Amino acid sequence: MGNFMSKLTLTQSFVDSAICPVNKAKYDYFDTKVIGLLLKVLQSDRKSYYIRCAGLRGKVFEKKIADADVTKLEDARTIATNCLAKITLGEDPFAVKKTLKNIPTIADFIANSYLPFVKTYKRSWDTDVSLINNHILPNFGKLYLDQFTKQHMIGFVSRHLETHKPGSVNRVIILLRYIFNCALKWETPGITKNPTAGVDLLEENNKKERFLTAAEANALIGALKHSENQMLQYIIPMLILTGARKREVLNAKWEDFNLEQRIWRIPLAKSGKARHVPMSDGVLSLLDSVPMHDGCPYVFANPKTLKPFVSFFSAWDTVRKSVGLSDVRVHDLRHSFASFLVNSGRSLYEVQRILGHTQIKTTQRYAHLSQDSLLAAANEISKAVPLLNVMPSRVVDVPLLQVA
Repeated sequence: MGNFMSKLTLTQSFVDSAICPVNKAKYDYFDTKVIGLLLKVLQSDRKSYYIRCAGLRGKVFEKKIADADVTKLEDARTIATNCLAKITLGEDPFAVKKTLKNIPTIADFIANSYLPFVKTYKRSWDTDVSLINNHILPNFGKLYLDQFTKQHMIGFVSRHLETHKPGSVNRVIILLRYIFNCALKWETPGITKNPTAGVDLLEENNKKERFLTAAEANALIGALKHSENQMLQYIIPMLILTGARKREVLNAKWEDFNLEQRIWRIPLAKSGKARHVPMSDGVLSLLDSVPMHDGCPYVFANPKTLKPFVSFFSAWDTVRKSVGLSDVRVHDLRHSFASFLVNSGRSLYEVQRILGHTQIKTTQRYAHLSQDSLLAAANEISKAVPLLNVMPSRVVDVPLLQVA
């Protein structure tokens, strides 16, 4: 660079007719009017304007500033003068351009950064892939991270509501919010704030909340003994007694239970981390009654395979219908566990810790209070202030004052 060059006062006519010598691959013509500006001519006749000067750290560099075919000489001089002035002041005139080149598209960021990250800890990452492929990439994949705005999010929500339920839309909002939070956390070029911030989740009126009453739970437990799947009489009570997820119970191993400390360690919970569940007297009694099989590490294994059940829906469906609870899902047993705790006066914080929720908002949907509990709570004021119980209840019971 710079071995083949000439110095002269460039003119527009010279620029238009300049050629590269036959025996050279390129040739530089330095302008004597704006020191640092040069015209580079290639053997292919391509012409470009460059600046060459010492950079912020004192190292000489050369940078293209314009194509000579589309930029007039005077304009190139103006651009060069501005760039050189900024460099003299200690600024980088090419910083914005560098940043723009480094900003990935949403599709690139997801493929190269987000998915490799979540696959290391998130067990349900395949659900993310489904939402990404079906909703995020078709709508926003080609946008650069800095091009995505809150208006894109609002427009998506509006369009999606025409064909999808609020819960489905919310899942996309939550995922996009997390993706952009990751981009912020990792200081990805082009991201200074989360564009989904301030976009509220939709009200989900289609959420099904089903909680077993004590009578329903007893009827269900009684019917389990007649199930064709003999392990169901242990699996279902374990779900009710611990509030654990179905797969957590099915995959439970004897080694996970510390009977002395009364702690059940679930090695890989939904969050991707281990969690610990306290074992009640009922759980200890239940575990004591579960049949053990030689060489089988699983507590609730299929007796035929000595491996965890893949599914027990058929047997479960038969039992729940036999006691008139066809609307109760297996996951509702987890709901019911939380309901029983809250109705017994336990705090949401305690329920949150036992269920393994990272956010209290998740726990609040399980915080169902029965009408009896609410009435009992309201009646506490009457117990605290007994005189309230003898207050007149009708207007005619209040003696009238004689006014003189």
